[in-house]
Amino acid sequence: MADTEYCRDCKNTTLVVFDHATGDTICLECGLVLEEHFIDETCEWRSFDDDSNDPNRVGDPLNPLLSDTSYGLSTIIVSNNKPRNNNDSSSAATTTAGGGGGNNLLSRRCGLTNAGDESLMLIFKTIATMSERLNLVTHIKDRANEIYKKVVVGDQKKKIIKGRNRDAVSAACLFIACGQEHSTRTLNEIWTVANGVTKKSIGHEIVKIEKHLKAELGVEKEVVNAGNYVTRFCHKLGMTIQAIKATQEAVQKSEDFDIRRNPATLAAGVIFMISRLSKIDDEKKLLGDISLATGVAENTIRNACKDLHPYASRLIPEWYTTGSKAQ
Repeated sequence: MADTEYCRDCKNTTLVVFDHATGDTICLECGLVLEEHFIDETCEWRSFDDDSNDPNRVGDPLNPLLSDTSYGLSTIIVSNNKPRNNNDSSSAATTTAGGGGGNNLLSRRCGLTNAGDESLMLIFKTIATMSERLNLVTHIKDRANEIYKKVVVGDQKKKIIKGRNRDAVSAACLFIACGQEHSTRTLNEIWTVANGVTKKSIGHEIVKIEKHLKAELGVEKEVVNAGNYVTRFCHKLGMTIQAIKATQEAVQKSEDFDIRRNPATLAAGVIFMISRLSKIDDEKKLLGDISLATGVAENTIRNACKDLHPYASRLIPEWYTTGSKAQ
């Protein structure tokens, strides 16, 4: 935005430009900074849609998963019922029975708070914390929130969530969301950030939620194979481009054989085989490092390699064993 102002250096009224990034007013003729730390007093809308009829300037972004989407604001009335001294204990008990509960009940009846939204916001916060620990992108977190909302609202009569471990349900929703967004994580990875719940409880919730999504919403279970894990595992181990390509080819060929292994275990076994065949000693990865990067136990990787050994000649790309470049 250009305007005119008097420049004390040019000794004349010249064109000036307002730099909103630095807050400076600059003369276009000589480049002199006429004013520093300029304050923009124009409206700062949060909604940038031209068709929007409600360009809110303040407040949190709207969450379509919550029932109160008009303003995104709520009020919670909290009462302090702690007695001041021992003589006030009886009056405090009366206040607790009548005053505190009355305030909370009043806030519910007046629509100041929404109990369902409060519960959902706590769950969404738990999912957000787990997502941050796994370095997941925002849309995976949003998908997990959406899955949880579908399970809660869709199963109000069956009460699938009531009485169950909400942390386990949240972790299961995040696990399913990762698969739907093609950023698959292992159950062990989800378990490490799931607030102390057991892998068994998360696994049970995954099965229940997947059945619910298929029966009620027609959402099919995502098919997970070793290819969903291998690239990420290779990058965590710092493998070369040639080794990563060889591992990807070997994993793809393994689908043609009846190798009954967990996808993550199969990926770890192929990575170990490719690593040991490297011509450079520094590129050979230790079994412990592979176990740490993949979350698969060392003995499990050894057993997977035994199952893969009969097919090794057909799995390992010929160009990798001969030392030539990938085709």
